[in-house]
Amino acid sequence: MPTLTLTPDELLETTRSVRKRLDLTRPVERAVLEQCLALAQQAPSGSNSQGWHFLVVTDAAKRAAIGELYRKSWYPYSAQRAAAAATDSATPQSATAARVTSSAQYLADHMHEVPVLVIPCITGRTDGQSGVTRQAGVWGSILPAVWSFMLAARARGLGTCWTTLHLAYEREAAEILGIPYADVMQTSLIPVAYTLGTDFKAGPRQSLDTMVHWEQW
Repeated sequence: MPTLTLTPDELLETTRSVRKRLDLTRPVERAVLEQCLALAQQAPSGSNSQGWHFLVVTDAAKRAAIGELYRKSWYPYSAQRAAAAATDSATPQSATAARVTSSAQYLADHMHEVPVLVIPCITGRTDGQSGVTRQAGVWGSILPAVWSFMLAARARGLGTCWTTLHLAYEREAAEILGIPYADVMQTSLIPVAYTLGTDFKAGPRQSLDTMVHWEQW
C-alpha cells in the first residue's frame, strides 16, 4: 500500500479524529494493518517492557457486539453533554462542540459498520492504583504505541479515532473477545477504515501562550 505524500509536519498536523468520513464499505487489507502495527511496536514503553497488545476485530458479529456496548455507554453520556451544552449555547466553542457531538453520534450509530475495530491493551491493571507514578507509567507505555499506529494509518489513507466509552463495559467486551480481564487491561477502542478523501487540515487551536509555561506556571 503506497503512503500519502505528507511531510512529517503535515502528518502530525492532519491526523484527525475521523468519524463521518470513514468509508464503511471498503475493506481494509490485513497487510496494511500489519504495517501500521509493526510501526506501533517501535514506540517507547516504560523500562522497554513492551507490554502492549492490539486486538484487531473484523468479524461482523463481534463488531456488532462491541458496537452495542459502545452505544450503551454513549446514550447516557450524550444526554449529559446535551444538558451541559444547553447552558453554554452562547459560548464561542458551542458551534464546534455541536459539530463534534454530531460527528460522535454518527460514529456511535455506525460503529458496528466500521470494517476494523482495534482495541489496544496492556498487560497488568491499574484498578485501585492511586499512585500517580504507577498510572503514568502504565499509560505512558501504551499511548505512544497507539499514536504511532494512528499516524501510520493516516499515512496509508486510513482514518482512526481514539474512543473510550466501551470501557464502561470492559468486562463484557473481554468476554466477547476472550481477553483475560484479570491480567490485561483494555485502554481504548480505535475504529479504523479508509477515509472518504484524504484532504484533512490542521485543526483550530488556541495560541501557545494559553498552554505553554516557561520556567514556572
